[in-house]
Amino acid sequence: MASPIKVTELDHVVLRCRDQGRMLDFYTQVLGMTEERRLDAIGLIQLRAGRSMVDLVPGAPGSFESANVDHVCLMLAPVPLEDVARHLVERGVETIGEPMIRYGATGNGPSLYVRDPEGNVVELKVPGDAR
Repeated sequence: MASPIKVTELDHVVLRCRDQGRMLDFYTQVLGMTEERRLDAIGLIQLRAGRSMVDLVPGAPGSFESANVDHVCLMLAPVPLEDVARHLVERGVETIGEPMIRYGATGNGPSLYVRDPEGNVVELKVPGDAR
């Protein structure tokens, strides 16, 4: 059976920061990115990078639980998320948590999390309300 998954672009990358203010200055003042949104309750700052985003979250990098890169989000071509989940299960890939609507570079859309063979967290997102 052919895979229902077709990656179309990188949606966002989430970086853990020891010094979030310094990171924010670097990405906005040095690289010219713009701040798009904050969720103060979880310390999230989202920066626009063209069609993609870079998210900054507090947390010391260095251990498996708090590596520099929290996760990478891949945008998929439009497909029912249930088909993606079924495809993953058929290949022995377990999801992390429940699928839900999450915000990213293209707006809100359904997504789910998985781990790659090296333990990296990958979010698979399908288009929702396009930006």
